[in-house]
Amino acid sequence: MKWNVFKYSLSLRLSACVVFLLVVSVALSLLLRHEFKSDWMVAIIVVAVMTPTSVILLHRQLRSYFSLFRALAGTVSSYRDSDYSFSIRWQSDDEIGELVKAHNDLGDTLRDQRLNLVQRELLLDTMVQNTPVSMFLRVDSGPIVYSNIAARRLLNEGRKLEGYTVDSLLTVLPMPLQEAFQRGGDGLFSIGEGDSEEVYHLARRTFRLNGRAHELILLRQLTTELRRQEVQTWKKVIRILSHELNNSLAPIASLAHSGAELVRREQYQRLEEIFSTVEERARHLEGFIRDYAHFAKLPAPRLEAVQWPSFISRLNSQMSFVLEGGLPEKTAQFDAPQIEQALINLLKNAAESDSDPREVKLTIRHIAEFIRIDVLDRGKGMTDAVLTNALVPFYSTKRSGTGLGLALTREIIEAHGGRIALSNREGGGLIVSITLPA
Repeated sequence: MKWNVFKYSLSLRLSACVVFLLVVSVALSLLLRHEFKSDWMVAIIVVAVMTPTSVILLHRQLRSYFSLFRALAGTVSSYRDSDYSFSIRWQSDDEIGELVKAHNDLGDTLRDQRLNLVQRELLLDTMVQNTPVSMFLRVDSGPIVYSNIAARRLLNEGRKLEGYTVDSLLTVLPMPLQEAFQRGGDGLFSIGEGDSEEVYHLARRTFRLNGRAHELILLRQLTTELRRQEVQTWKKVIRILSHELNNSLAPIASLAHSGAELVRREQYQRLEEIFSTVEERARHLEGFIRDYAHFAKLPAPRLEAVQWPSFISRLNSQMSFVLEGGLPEKTAQFDAPQIEQALINLLKNAAESDSDPREVKLTIRHIAEFIRIDVLDRGKGMTDAVLTNALVPFYSTKRSGTGLGLALTREIIEAHGGRIALSNREGGGLIVSITLPA
């Protein structure tokens, strides 16, 4: 085996020192035995001479290593204080040299990571500070610890928010903003009236950081987006109304002209058929307008205690479905007529999906602080495009559909503070999930 003198020089130096001290001790013992007859006296003299000699020799050999250890301890303390600017030089290619090299490599890695982290923090802070969304962070419903430029402009005339509490800021802010915070959760609110009205969306998210609860509050101005969307919605409504009115008025006008011609010719046999068709088109148009009016005038939900057995019995008397699983034992709080209308819309869609009537099912579960209601079928399901737009008002894949059934259902559920989601089932069919606060 090849002996690497440089790599193991520390071991060799210590071994050489020990051998040297032993040789000197033996030589000194032999020399003193000629002068002293007592072995005890020789031993005492050898120990008295060699002990300080050994200490001095070993200290001189290890002095540079002691300095290195102190330097290593100092750099570790600097690392603990996030200071990675130190490195250590060691000229010998021994075990300690490998330790120093590993230590320096660790410092370089930590320094690079720290630089990358600082650059990312700077980038993130630049993005947060310049976003138009007002953002601020508070600790455990206490003081604000971070805010961006938009939040300072909106809430404190451009001055810093750090150290303030939300309650102290709200006292001088518009009443709609105060009410939005007091309600809790997410929501929309408006400030101002008429042309100067500004619409904002409030979002609140909680998380834990360093063992303490934090709340991130976002205030986004939606006026421009909503106005643009409002114009697009009106265009869509007008286009749909025009289409539906033309589909009904055109045949009515044609039939009226035909009826007049028949009367002029005194041919009265077909008048009953013409009047029947005119009545059918007029009733269709009346129902169409009534559905739109119902959607536009949906009242706020009136929450009341609902007993599940009586609610399901009333629903089953109007729509056919299979109740899967048991009913929750606890009562629920919601507007029974509105939720009933929403479920009738969903069950009707399920029944019209070419599903086996025995596969149109309803499940109700109480999960933590929520109620989950699922409507399931084994119909054709939906394509990705239809799933994306199914809940949008006026969107319909049915030839005679108004596109308001699912939109009305979504409006009812979200007015209760809930959520609705549609997804295709494995094996075919659709599942519509409703989540309501318990």
